[in-house]
Amino acid sequence: QVQLVESGGGLVQPGGSLRLSCVASASILSIYNLGWYRQAPGKQREVVALIEPGRSTRPTYAESVKGRFTVSRDYDGTTMYLQMDNLMPEDTAIYYCWMDAYTRARRRDDYWGQGTQVTVSS
Repeated sequence: QVQLVESGGGLVQPGGSLRLSCVASASILSIYNLGWYRQAPGKQREVVALIEPGRSTRPTYAESVKGRFTVSRDYDGTTMYLQMDNLMPEDTAIYYCWMDAYTRARRRDDYWGQGTQVTVSS
């Protein structure tokens, strides 16, 4: 069974930092593309940051988080991080990790984490 397990969310004051982690299960053999999305109350899910090696050598970011958020992955590629600095109240949302991956079931598909709540409030 393919699983993406997220951690690191929580409550933080404006200007603070959080680091989200996303660990892929061993059933994932290869990861083609990966990234983070978020969904705020009453809004649609939106892209936060993407790593798409076939399109760019560098990650891409939503305009609203450029210069504040950094996406990265471990050398073995099974763990992804989102470092969030200078957080603002409008960053409050549920954050989801996403991977476009090939699994032991010989299947390539999109996989999602369960979501982790990030709340920025004083």
